Amino acid sequence: MKRSVRIVSIGIAAALFVTETPSLTGQPSFGPPILLAEEGGWKAEYDSVCAKTDIAMTLSGEELKALITRCDQLKPKIEAEEESTRKVYLRRLQMCRELYKFVLEAKEPK
Repeated sequence: MKRSVRIVSIGIAAALFVTETPSLTGQPSFGPPILLAEEGGWKAEYDSVCAKTDIAMTLSGEELKALITRCDQLKPKIEAEEESTRKVYLRRLQMCRELYKFVLEAKEPK
């Protein structure tokens, strides 16, 4: 049984390599080329801003305020994208911003 699983795994890997899947070459082997969300250069900024949500509690108030400002500056760039990209990334950006704002408010003395 283990031998057949290994053969199947090798066969799948070979098939992926031969068909030039997007994960190996960046583009599918059929249809028009897919344009990723990199068009406006905002994707890298989005990744950078939202990458810190898991460590938000360890950030200082100034760092949180800077991240909230960056979220606000990024919003118009995402709003200029096509509908499906815009909907997904605006919602994700909003969730990042709300988390940073919540943590900032929780850290501020009352």
